[in-house]
Amino acid sequence: MKSDSPWVMGILNVTPDSFSDGGRFLAPEAALKHALSMIQAGADIIDVGGESTRPGAEPVSLEEERDRVLPVIELLRKETDVFLSVDTTKYELAFEAAGLGVNLVNDVNGGEDIRLVSLLKKFPEVQLVLMHRKGDSKTMQNAPQYPMGVVSEVKEKLIWKVKQFCEAGIEAKRLWLDPGIGFGKTVNHNLDLLRHLDQWVGIAGRVVVGTSRKSFLSAVLQTTSQEMALREPGTLATHLWAYQKGASVFRVHDVGAMKRALITWRAIQHGSF
Repeated sequence: MKSDSPWVMGILNVTPDSFSDGGRFLAPEAALKHALSMIQAGADIIDVGGESTRPGAEPVSLEEERDRVLPVIELLRKETDVFLSVDTTKYELAFEAAGLGVNLVNDVNGGEDIRLVSLLKKFPEVQLVLMHRKGDSKTMQNAPQYPMGVVSEVKEKLIWKVKQFCEAGIEAKRLWLDPGIGFGKTVNHNLDLLRHLDQWVGIAGRVVVGTSRKSFLSAVLQTTSQEMALREPGTLATHLWAYQKGASVFRVHDVGAMKRALITWRAIQHGSF
């Protein structure tokens, strides 16, 4: 992958209860097939997650999450050299996944477990996504508030985490930042964060955005909460906006649509294709 190009991260949920595709790819063989189809569609990263982080989701034990995720990572590493990400809050699972060849740890807890420093030192090629989340899956959407403003508070928290990791000896460029769209935010909070995404550029490594099929898009588009397909135009619009504001990693369910949208955008931007 070119360092100056946008990267599309394909979502691979090996869970029974994820909001968009829960249960569809729970079996390792089904997960592998779907991952390979996303790679064929242009995915630069495959993000494997074994615990749903949707609002209200029940926590999963380490053993259960390990049983869901590690066989899929092993299969993927045998079949492809794609840039692999593990979506987990559990240090133990992240460490095992890194040992199996994962390139990125996608932590929705934003590096709260400082043991991740030791993982990054043990595996110097591994990157870490620090995502902002207010509360946990059970509580994060219970009337979230940001008295100092959502942009200021999220930015301050992520800057503090970057400083903490850098002081422990981790290069800032290995720390990717995600403002956590939909994680402890109202519709207006999400829109504010998108409007000001350029404030995250240059703080550390890449800026990651994941709006794919999220419920705030139904509110914006005035569709019913169950009509996932009707959220796709909003997914593309928000990610293209984010790209214009400096984000460079886009976490999506529909890899092909996102890849084609970015190719078109860049053709316009650069005056060629």
